[in-house]
Amino acid sequence: MEQLLLQLPLYQIFILITLAATLFIQLFYYLFFYARVAVKRQPQHSRPDQEPVSIVICARNEEENLRKNLPLIMEQAYPEYEVVVVNDCSEDGTADILSNFQKQYNNLRVTTVKVDEKFTHGKKLALTIGIKAAQHEFLLLTDADCYPNSTSWLHLMQENFIPTCNVTIGYGAYKPKKGALDKLVRCDTFFIGLQYLSFALAGIPYMGVGRNLAYRKSTFFANRGFASHYQLPSGDDDLFVSEVANGKNTLVEYRPQTITHSEQVSNFNAWTWQKLRHSVTSSRYKKGIKTLIWMEPITRVLLFATAIFLIAFTPLIWVGTGALVLRFIIQAIIFKVAQNRLLEKNLFLYSLAYDFASPFLYAFLGLKKTFSPKWN
Repeated sequence: MEQLLLQLPLYQIFILITLAATLFIQLFYYLFFYARVAVKRQPQHSRPDQEPVSIVICARNEEENLRKNLPLIMEQAYPEYEVVVVNDCSEDGTADILSNFQKQYNNLRVTTVKVDEKFTHGKKLALTIGIKAAQHEFLLLTDADCYPNSTSWLHLMQENFIPTCNVTIGYGAYKPKKGALDKLVRCDTFFIGLQYLSFALAGIPYMGVGRNLAYRKSTFFANRGFASHYQLPSGDDDLFVSEVANGKNTLVEYRPQTITHSEQVSNFNAWTWQKLRHSVTSSRYKKGIKTLIWMEPITRVLLFATAIFLIAFTPLIWVGTGALVLRFIIQAIIFKVAQNRLLEKNLFLYSLAYDFASPFLYAFLGLKKTFSPKWN
């Protein structure tokens, strides 16, 4: 082996060193971060008192989603809670649906934001109004197009509010559909979820999703709400979490009963717009977090490139092959177990393909953002 290395050209030795370094970094991500979601048991916190909770939902033209999903939220197995729905300038039958539901559920409260032609606003204003209207300290947030996986969602999320916890990060999945777009959306959601959940489990929380997120009302106002990023159209979840969450005040909840499901976008262009909008907020993450996020796909591409080069153009075929096989075995085990825990069924093979394709997909999104006037 030593003699073979001495015979290699200098550039091939450099490629071999790059392979070893990128393989080490990849295995570090999988074994130190991602494996936490697969192997770490969800801690159960004993809370003798089930304190009252306010569930806050913003709804703009969500007549059909509220009709389907609101009863699942109103019928949680929990002794005392309210649901605050902010009717945010809806022009469909949202107001009528909410009025009818108020006759059925006495713990449903509705706050209305009316259209003002002289003033436009985003979700953050509506959400702030809903939080101000909430009567309880513990807040649980979701969206009108979401539904919880069980009637235990509220109870299990509330269990995490031990005295040291200010933020609880949950997982928001998408309702499975047929077709290629479904696999793209759910693979992307799984990858992002695996990352932010595992980082939080490692004591580095940097984002959550508004589809399944809980925090204290006092924490919201101590942070001055969304004041630091109010001008951005998104960020009510990830940027807020990045500001207030840390390794000591944040817990992660990913038991199957607590996962929420949302409706998917209808076409690829809508998904692209959704991703570009999120990129506006992700660019404002802390420098260290951005480094951690981008180092993984960069080293992934370098690992693939160097391994393929060694296999195709050098005598070290077994080195390139061994590196890819080792990563694949570890990745496959973690993916399979994590997907089962997060209820991402029938996604395993697609996620392996997405692992290879996603860096190029995100490069495409970056170019689209760069050359689109809307995002500049």
